[in-house]
Amino acid sequence: MDDIRGKPPKEPSMRIAELSRRSGIAVPTIKYYLREGLLPPGERTSPNQARYTDVHLKRLRLIRALVDVGGLSIARVQEVLASVDAPEKPLHDVLGIVQGSMSTPGEHEADESWSKAERAVSELIERRGWHAMSESPAGRTLASVIVTAWRLGYDDFVGMLDNYAKACERIAEADIAYIADNPDRDDLIERAVVGTALGDAAISGVRRLAQQNFSHQRLAAPDSTSCTTRRADPGDIHGQR
Repeated sequence: MDDIRGKPPKEPSMRIAELSRRSGIAVPTIKYYLREGLLPPGERTSPNQARYTDVHLKRLRLIRALVDVGGLSIARVQEVLASVDAPEKPLHDVLGIVQGSMSTPGEHEADESWSKAERAVSELIERRGWHAMSESPAGRTLASVIVTAWRLGYDDFVGMLDNYAKACERIAEADIAYIADNPDRDDLIERAVVGTALGDAAISGVRRLAQQNFSHQRLAAPDSTSCTTRRADPGDIHGQR
């Protein structure tokens, strides 16, 4: 809302100490982010003083999400922030950069097994009718998993991929719905980072709980009883005796 002189009201500002207190980030770390260009400079009020706004606070949240939750290096954070600050870059491309930065494909030499695994990934994408790239970091990560499975003697592992894909389609649709309806690019990217990192951990936990259920149904002794609400003993992976 404009003030009585017809000018937009000035955004409340704060000194770096308050910015540190509100963000939970130490002043030396904030100064480091300023030097590296991750955080835009504040408004100078004297040669040694500057004032900051909620814009800086929001950007600090994004930086910490990228570093602490996403595990990105400062160089990667700079790459992501450059994309966020480029209004002409479609959000689909920005999210791709974020996802690629958070993926860590395993190292494998380019041998026959690797080529075969890459083909398996490409065929999965084609079967599912996905708009995705097998050569992306996510595709290379999957290829790396396939190669590892084969080297461990699990030649039939690729037969699981379509079942995984069916489940992941619903998860991915929910992921994008969770982040896509936010007009603020910083908030959207922060949600993408946090949602991806926490979502990966949540999916792992839910999957193991579901495994406990189906293991009890198919593998437990006939007189076994379920104790799903108690705390499992160390080494008791199913939470059952």
